[in-house]
Formats: sequence, C-alpha cells, structure tokens
Amino acid sequence: PCCHPGGATEGYGMTKNPYLDGQLLIAMPGMSDPRFDRSVIYMCAHSEQGAMGIVVNKPTDMSVALLFERIELAHPDAELSGQPVLFGGPVQGDRAFILHKPAKPWQATMKISGEIALTSSKDILESIGGETAPESMLVALGYAGWVPGQLDSEILQNAWLTVPADDEILF
Repeated sequence: PCCHPGGATEGYGMTKNPYLDGQLLIAMPGMSDPRFDRSVIYMCAHSEQGAMGIVVNKPTDMSVALLFERIELAHPDAELSGQPVLFGGPVQGDRAFILHKPAKPWQATMKISGEIALTSSKDILESIGGETAPESMLVALGYAGWVPGQLDSEILQNAWLTVPADDEILF
C-alpha cells in the first residue's frame, strides 16, 4: 500500500459510500510491503476517492503519558497513561489520530459508524479525565492511506483479508 498524496485526511468520507468503513483489513502472509506485514487496519473511510485506516496492532515505544508530556498536557488517568501509542500508518506520522467511542463530535472528527469516530484535534486529549472524555480510545501516530482504486486492487490481489470489526476486540 502507498500513502495518500499530500498526506491530508480532508475529503475522506465527504461522500460516504460505505465500502469497507468500520471493517478490519488483515494483511495476508504474502504482503509485499514491509510497513504492513502482519498489520491489522481499522478502516475509517473507503470510497471512490480513496481509503484511509489506522493500524491497530503495532504499538510504538511511546506511551500515552509520554505523548501527553510532549504536547504539554496533564497526564491522563493511570489506565490510559500506560497504554502504548500505536503506529497508525506511514502518512503524517507526527500527527496523533484518536480512534474512539462513542462518536462524539470534536473539532476535527470523522464519524465512522454510529458508535466509532476518528479525531485528530487536541481537544479530545484535553478532555481526558473529564465528563466529556470518550469511554474507549486508541491513540495512533499517522495513518494508512490509498489513492482511488488502489486498495480495491490490492484486495483483488489477495494482499488483504477483510472482516467485520468488533468493538470489544478493537478497544
């Protein structure tokens, strides 16, 4: 898989044709791209305009507590502090993307399903520990992106297996 040119998430999900939105992509054993070997990706948007998702099974060496220190926020609660920040994908690797439920609106939120959303604004992190904080969340740096038709082609080449996502497994 390649990255979406320009590295922007704007435009994704604008005209929602729910192809694989909310599904999991599992890299098949023959995955030729080492960045995605053994990856499980939660699909956030998939349409004729391209696709984007968050790798949900590759923790980095950074904890959520360390991320909070780096962006000068108060430490989150103990349970979240020790959670690893995930490698979300190779696009915009210096930007945090928060996959969360419930799908409350924040400054930069893309609703994926009735229960799950993706947010890339700092206001969601500032809410941690307060009444408006999400019930469940994953924090990732970067995302995986595909240009129009690319993911469909990779699926036809058996690079990916698609399965329905389960919130219990995801979070």
